[in-house]
Formats: sequence, structure tokens, C-alpha cells
Amino acid sequence: MNDQRFIIEMGMGNDLHGMDYQKAATRAIEDAIRHSTLPIFASTGIATADMRVQVTVAVQDPDALDVTALAKGLPRGRATVKAVQGGQNVTNPETGETLVIATAAVEAFLPYQGDRWHAS
Repeated sequence: MNDQRFIIEMGMGNDLHGMDYQKAATRAIEDAIRHSTLPIFASTGIATADMRVQVTVAVQDPDALDVTALAKGLPRGRATVKAVQGGQNVTNPETGETLVIATAAVEAFLPYQGDRWHAS
């Protein structure tokens, strides 16, 4: 059987000065990760290398992101990052400066565990 998603977390990050999509995306991913803890690995003995991590990060200019670098920044598992159109750019009409807002969904998957657990 295929792997199963066991966690999904969402995050938001921004760059207020500099219009740096990479910085905003990194902060969005870090925000999502900060919302979770994964005690399942210590409790079950499953190796973190068995976890597949799939990240979708949204910014107004997805081509501006280095998804390989974003994936390398993830602390556990085998990670892939996909950049999509989304997020938000907000321009200050007084200064012309653009604030970049990114959103991220971080999903973690494990190999099917159903045969390891039994009701007692």
C-alpha cells in the first residue's frame, strides 16, 4: 500500500523590505513546522528517513524561488518543494515598497502502518 499522510500544517511568512520571495517562503515553511511536533518517531521506533515531506509554497512569482534550497532547509525526512502561484504582494502607496507574503502547506507521509497496530 502507498504511504499515508499523517500531518499537514500551514504557515505564513513575509518579507517586509526587499521583496525577497525566498526569504518569505522560508519563513512560511518555518512557521508551519513550528506548529507541530512529531513524537511518533520516538514512540514507535520509525526512522525519520522513512518520512516523505511534501511542501507546497505559494508566492506571486513562483519562478523566483529556489525549491531545491528550500527542500534542503527541512529538518527531517525526504523532502520535495513545489512552488505555485499564490501568496500576496502588498504595495505601500506612499513609498512604492512591496511587501511579499508567502503561504506554505507542509505535509508529512509515512509508509502504511495499518498492519503494525492491532486493537486489544
